[in-house]
Amino acid sequence: MEQNSNSSHPYDALTPEVILEAVETFGTRCTGAFLALNSYENRVYRVDREDMAPVVAKFYRPQRWSNEQILEEHSFSQELTDQEIPVIAPLAHEGATLHTYKEFRFSLFPWQPGRAPELTGSQDREIIGRYLGRLHNVGAATPFQYRPTLDLNSFGRESVQYILENNFLPGYLEEPYSSLTQHLLDHISRDFDAFGMQVHIRLHGDCHLSNLLWTDTGPHIVDLDDCRMGPAVQDLWMLLSGNRDEAEPQLEALLQGYTQFARFNANELRLIEPLRTLRMLYYSAWLARRWGDPAFPRNFPWFNTERYWEEQILALREQLALLDEPPLAWMGY
Repeated sequence: MEQNSNSSHPYDALTPEVILEAVETFGTRCTGAFLALNSYENRVYRVDREDMAPVVAKFYRPQRWSNEQILEEHSFSQELTDQEIPVIAPLAHEGATLHTYKEFRFSLFPWQPGRAPELTGSQDREIIGRYLGRLHNVGAATPFQYRPTLDLNSFGRESVQYILENNFLPGYLEEPYSSLTQHLLDHISRDFDAFGMQVHIRLHGDCHLSNLLWTDTGPHIVDLDDCRMGPAVQDLWMLLSGNRDEAEPQLEALLQGYTQFARFNANELRLIEPLRTLRMLYYSAWLARRWGDPAFPRNFPWFNTERYWEEQILALREQLALLDEPPLAWMGY
């Protein structure tokens, strides 16, 4: 298996002094207090300022997104904010939302206190569904020009290829993984073909509970870093949990709220397990691609072990069976 690299990483140069100096380019004074927030793809900090509210400073991972892609994310955030959808949009300074300090591109966001949601009843999911319906109405108005599309190649084939070509797997698991993933990709390809022409809209793209902050006024949708084109159901299925009997009432509540503001094509429910499978493949490849960043071996020590890959293959075999199961039922259909 590929071992962790000991070479330096670009984020090594993101020292506390650089973080505070970057924030102060907005014409503000920092107190010197800052807190690293839960982000691995980028580096994100709450920074306290003198006589002003704290801000969130987001330092973009070098070479991940182009300036055009980042600015398109910012523009989408602002569109949603203009429609009073509770998304945290970046702050503008001298007319710009994307800035550079030293070698780092960064943006500042308002600090939004909140708590992780505990969805204990259908009412909470219905509220989230309403916001997602409104978000998708905006997302369907125009397409992204620069942001990527969630598709079989980028999430599936390229992910499997990266794992196999970079020797992450133990030798005895290479053939089982290669054979199994080929079966999965072939199945998903047939599923996508059977679905026909997919309607892709601008999505949040990574809409799970950790990207929702609950406040006294309801949820705030955060972190549009993975926004992209894709089917609407992508922003819904990650909010479901448990077995079929548990997931179907959750889906019913989400769509009860969603369809108050947007139409939903029930045929997209057939895409949930294919999309879940692609996310599993993509997630392993994401960890592998980031393994040279010291933050990843430190925070994901279970990855890149024989046990991880053995369990991953078992989970993917279960997915292969689930791909043949009928889709979740929706009473509104």
